[in-house]
Amino acid sequence: MRVDTKTVGRDVGRIVQAVSLMMVVSIGVAAVNGEFYAIPAFVVSAVVMAGLGTGLVWLYREADPPRKREAMVTAATAWALVGALGGLPFLLVAWTIQIDPFPVWTNTPPMDATTAVFLHPLDSVFESMSGFTGTGLTMAAVEEKLPRSLHWWRSFIEWVGGVGVIVLTVAILRRSGGSSGSYTLYESEARSEKIHPSIVTTVQEIWKIFVGLTIGSIVLFLLAGMPLWDSINHAMTGIATGGFSVHADSIGHYDSPLIEYATVPIMVAGSIAFPIHYLIFKGELRNLYADLQTRWVFIWFAVGSLVLTGILYTNGQYATLEETFRVSLFQFVSGTSNTGFGSTTIGGGTEQVWSAGATLVTCLGMLTGAAAGSTVSGLKLIRVITIIKGTIWQIQDVFRPNTAIRYLQLGERNLSEEQAQREYTEATVVFVLWLTFLAIGVAVLLRVLSPGYPLEYVIFDVMSAQSNVGLDSGITGPGMPDTAKGMLIINMWVGRLEIIPVAVLIGSVLQRLNLYR
Repeated sequence: MRVDTKTVGRDVGRIVQAVSLMMVVSIGVAAVNGEFYAIPAFVVSAVVMAGLGTGLVWLYREADPPRKREAMVTAATAWALVGALGGLPFLLVAWTIQIDPFPVWTNTPPMDATTAVFLHPLDSVFESMSGFTGTGLTMAAVEEKLPRSLHWWRSFIEWVGGVGVIVLTVAILRRSGGSSGSYTLYESEARSEKIHPSIVTTVQEIWKIFVGLTIGSIVLFLLAGMPLWDSINHAMTGIATGGFSVHADSIGHYDSPLIEYATVPIMVAGSIAFPIHYLIFKGELRNLYADLQTRWVFIWFAVGSLVLTGILYTNGQYATLEETFRVSLFQFVSGTSNTGFGSTTIGGGTEQVWSAGATLVTCLGMLTGAAAGSTVSGLKLIRVITIIKGTIWQIQDVFRPNTAIRYLQLGERNLSEEQAQREYTEATVVFVLWLTFLAIGVAVLLRVLSPGYPLEYVIFDVMSAQSNVGLDSGITGPGMPDTAKGMLIINMWVGRLEIIPVAVLIGSVLQRLNLYR
């Protein structure tokens, strides 16, 4: 059965409408910071997105509510479109500075090399996709030199992208199809958790939790000695596990152990599922260890940090054991939470800094990610646990009598044989497809990059893109070939959607072109 493109068109239009409101909000931020020259860029961007979104909604206003396949295609299409159109402010602000058509009072600054990168549309799209997917890889070489309005836009799109553009849409726009249609779309964005029976109240509760955690993060950064503007931006991108910074050296810019240690609990908070935050805020603290995923978040962070500490200390990488531990804790939590803040240099492109062992341990953390239902990407710990326990369960089945009734225990859940097979198959399919896209990305970068880059660094940057992390080994930047940038854009898009919606979109296109035989 074919995908109903009218339903997809209407729901994509609603999502684009919602995102256009983000540009309206950003007009005020530009004005408050005295960057009046940037206001027309945000106005034009908002009008373009609002016009496109409204046109799609009006054109397909009679479309049916979405079924699961329409929701999957909607998610894949909307994230691609929003990622592309979200690059408009970068492009238009850069062109405004380049042309400088406004009076002196608009405070147009001189053009610098960092902002000039966004004159290239592909770099603008890269930055936008990196932001919305919560990745944090950047084309801005020296982020301090960007206008504050673009600092804000980068942080804002990561903040919203951490929760999800569909979650934003459900929260602020009523849609036809009722709550069932909203929940179908909500699930398509790699979410299934419900805090309340109503999906609308669930989304509202998620936003309350998210805003509360963001405010708490701002306060924590201020107490640690970070300036206000930096605290606001880093709190938004930290709790969203996005990782954009206002400094080229990220958190390492401050050279402050206190700020580094203060950043860790923020990244951990972003790694915990929203329903668990909800229960914790209600006083049910036992969920910090009783919940399967949350328990393994802490175990995996601790084990990985200690293993990385051992490798770096053996290599004599840093001066003291405390510095080695701090760097290891920060980088492993940053990578595994898919945040992407940096406190040290991992690689210098063709110049090796971290050893292959340290780099690949961090890659393993980026691959697994943290809890499903949080702001992280990667495979998610619940899938990793399902694959490991499911494989052991399948092997043990050989030694059981055929008449035995089999169950698979995952935390407090006892899955029947049918449920276990279904969840094991789903986790395995995602894992295989995830590795397939990763291999394609590595192959493309090896083909188009200049010789001399260590293989583990190429794997690291592609893994960082597909797990929506943002750490880099010195490869990703404005000097990359366009083909490599395009590939990483695809990796970021695929990773944020957890593969399946992209596969459904590709399948629906092939079906519509009658290429299935």
